[in-house]
Amino acid sequence: MKKVITYGTYDLFHQGHYNLLKRAKQLGDYLIVGVTTEHFDESRGKVNVIDPIMDRIENVKKTGFADMIIVEDHDGQKIEDIQKYGVDIFTLGSDWEGAFDYLKAYCDVVYLDRTPNVSSTMLRSSKFDIVRVGIIGTGRIAPRFIAESKYVSGLSIECAYNPDKKSAEKFQKKHEIKVFTEDYDEFLKYVDAVYIASPNETHYMYAKKAIYNKKHVLSEKPLAFTRVESVELYEQASKKGVVLMEAIKAAYCPGFQQLINVAKSGKIGEICDVEACFTRLADPDSREMTDELYGGAFLEFGPSTLLPIIKLLGTDYIDMRIDSITNEKGLDIYTKVNIKYPKSFATIKTGVGVKTEGQLVVSGTKGYIVAPSPWWLMRQFDVRYEDANKVEHYEPTFQGDGLRYEIGDFISKINGTDKKDYKLTAQESIAMSDFIEKFMAKRRDMK
Repeated sequence: MKKVITYGTYDLFHQGHYNLLKRAKQLGDYLIVGVTTEHFDESRGKVNVIDPIMDRIENVKKTGFADMIIVEDHDGQKIEDIQKYGVDIFTLGSDWEGAFDYLKAYCDVVYLDRTPNVSSTMLRSSKFDIVRVGIIGTGRIAPRFIAESKYVSGLSIECAYNPDKKSAEKFQKKHEIKVFTEDYDEFLKYVDAVYIASPNETHYMYAKKAIYNKKHVLSEKPLAFTRVESVELYEQASKKGVVLMEAIKAAYCPGFQQLINVAKSGKIGEICDVEACFTRLADPDSREMTDELYGGAFLEFGPSTLLPIIKLLGTDYIDMRIDSITNEKGLDIYTKVNIKYPKSFATIKTGVGVKTEGQLVVSGTKGYIVAPSPWWLMRQFDVRYEDANKVEHYEPTFQGDGLRYEIGDFISKINGTDKKDYKLTAQESIAMSDFIEKFMAKRRDMK
């Protein structure tokens, strides 16, 4: 008897799960299905699991394909199970291709093709539908979004859109996702939500049309170039009953939220100064180094560095000064912004052609918080005091490259499982657009 084993979360059980189990069963005579616990899912970076484990086990059982159902609850269990049950074939979906090749030392490993458009046929009624997501833009961040979305329950990437046919064809071939190149309205018919990862100047236009068509929007920063445009988008999203989120990754990372909470707790006293730095030596041929209108350091990293300042000091500043070092094209390769509040100060540094220490420092009357680069991923931070021997070290949870957290929040808001809006509020996002608008005005004056 040939034994086959497979594993999964099987949350919001749908046709894709059914088809994978069916094909797994066809590989042998006896199928063992491992269903992961909530704790194990969390430890391996899976977010947003909705169904309790007993419901997920029951849904697997109802298919009739599983001869045995087991629970997976710890790392290394796959090897244990393969040896314990005398397994001949280990199988998973093709989106995990290569990840489990180490198991070839114990049995055959087979990766099965995933079912496209899985959300179109649900196997059971549920108050939570699979959210069909379309990606706008097929540049460098889109593949990362696809990779991270595997760890978020409740969504299916249906298609993408890019009017650049050469880029679209390359992306479609590599990721086996249909890419629309001409009709944006037609693209919108196939999705419930969009992730906007196109060039900066197109974010507002794509978001506005998606919202008008009652599609949820997760947009890369900057959401808009003016305060008026930003206000318009949030007001229209409210009227249409859809979710609008600006994708400033740090805002949704557990560690960043923990740092904000620690700072506001009074542990370091009254907050008097916030310094946020984000620099990278960009490729000379990259968009941020060649796009004379919408490239440069501030548009690339400004929203990220503004985030901790607005979260901790608010939006009621009394003065702001922007200074930039520009290249021969007039692009800011390094921008420093000094912001004055009634009782505090803030400084941000952004660079694409100048490199400096990329830390976040929050200074208070009793101590200070320092988060080393890359603080926007927030893997660790320290609270320090006058007594140099007194240091409180924090190492919060962080998985992958952090995108899964903002994707998870987005899906939760769509499904109504997370109605809170404290991580990045509409008012805070609008305030960032105000800074962007003032920077763009200064750039025009310099030219």
